[in-house]
Amino acid sequence: MRIVMAEDDPLLREGLALLLRAEGLDVVATAGTADGILDAIDEHEPDVAILDVRMPPTHTDEGIVAAVEARRRRPGLAVLVLSAYVEQSFATDLLTGGVTGVGYLLKERVGRVEEFLDALHRVAAGGTAIDPDVVAQLFTRSRDDSRLDRLSPRERDVLALMAEGLGNSAIAERLVVTDGAVHKHIRSIFAKLDLSPTDRMDRRVAAVLRYLDDVRRRG
Repeated sequence: MRIVMAEDDPLLREGLALLLRAEGLDVVATAGTADGILDAIDEHEPDVAILDVRMPPTHTDEGIVAAVEARRRRPGLAVLVLSAYVEQSFATDLLTGGVTGVGYLLKERVGRVEEFLDALHRVAAGGTAIDPDVVAQLFTRSRDDSRLDRLSPRERDVLALMAEGLGNSAIAERLVVTDGAVHKHIRSIFAKLDLSPTDRMDRRVAAVLRYLDDVRRRG
């Protein structure tokens, strides 16, 4: 796995690079700016880009803009964005830029090394990894949404774990139910959110995007 990383805090940048290299991962380039990471992506053609949301010069959304541009330049590039805070619109912008190989984690998750590495590998394999705290806050803010009201409490639990990027077996383990029960809940979620089997977009990802889009429009 070839990785490039953008983080304007040099201590965090170098510390994270050391952590990844200690795990046998190939960090081919690091940068402190969005422009720097885009140059590194063009030069090294990595498998994964890890980017901070807020970078120079304005420290607002440079990382998200760079992530979207990186995926435009290099289709299929896995992108894992790190943020110090829950920023719902940024999470939505990232996901709507592509439906595979994306992640959005709070920086505090980096300190939980096993969880962070699991999210990184999941994103690199083409999955999604959305921080549980982001999912929880999004669900709280959107509890008045009519489409979500169609879901049972258990279905909402399942969708939240889907949004975190967990597969069916992991969801079953977390909720202490069978794989078959999870499959049944997911079928019901698709039906209640009007997601047809003939849709071109992956219905699993579409369910999460539908939810995040509702939150953004209401925000």
